[in-house]
Amino acid sequence: MIDLYGMGSPNVLKIVLMLEELEADYRFHFVKVWSGQQHEPGFLRINPNGKTPVIVDPDGPGGSLTVFESGAILIYLAEKSGRFLPAAGAGRYEALQWLMIQLTGVGPMFGQYVHFTRFEPEVSAYATARYTSEAIRLIDLVEQRLSRQAFLGGDDYGIADIATFPWFNNLAPMKLPLDRPNVARWVEAIRARPAAGRLAARMAELAPIGAADMAEATPEDRDRMYGRGRFARTA
Repeated sequence: MIDLYGMGSPNVLKIVLMLEELEADYRFHFVKVWSGQQHEPGFLRINPNGKTPVIVDPDGPGGSLTVFESGAILIYLAEKSGRFLPAAGAGRYEALQWLMIQLTGVGPMFGQYVHFTRFEPEVSAYATARYTSEAIRLIDLVEQRLSRQAFLGGDDYGIADIATFPWFNNLAPMKLPLDRPNVARWVEAIRARPAAGRLAARMAELAPIGAADMAEATPEDRDRMYGRGRFARTA
């Protein structure tokens, strides 16, 4: 049974969706990131970067294997199962490049957009405009891609879609545009999958735990989360 360490963020939910697609046996261990559990020695032993998600697979190659970073986890699970990523050829790299767009574009930029529109009380107009514009540019990029292909990696659903869906499934609460027809078609197609239904149930379980963790965060916890105050680093 795979152990998954995470919380309710899209970066974790993409791994939940992958595991549900594979109908894998897994245990979910909630990490209270607002309370700083990801910085504790026990967690740093499995991920020295102090981030979620992390998986521990007792049936890895050569024995128990720990994998962190969501993209690496998706590739590992796809290769182990032989599903959701072509083993070779042009289709493999087509899928991987759209996975990388999620990992290097959609995730970081949407994350900064959320930070500067939700969590930063003294945000500048520049920060708001910069990350709003970039988030919308990426939505339009995905819309353009999906106007030509059924899925991000090509004709078949795969890890690029699994990685990107949890972010685009959240456009309404993020107050980002919903009027892109190909994005809407793609989101609804994934929502209709049984694994996405199980993901929604998991999200409903995680939401109150995450909300309680955030509500209990002290000012110092928030400073640590945002890298400010005594946790700020300088050159």
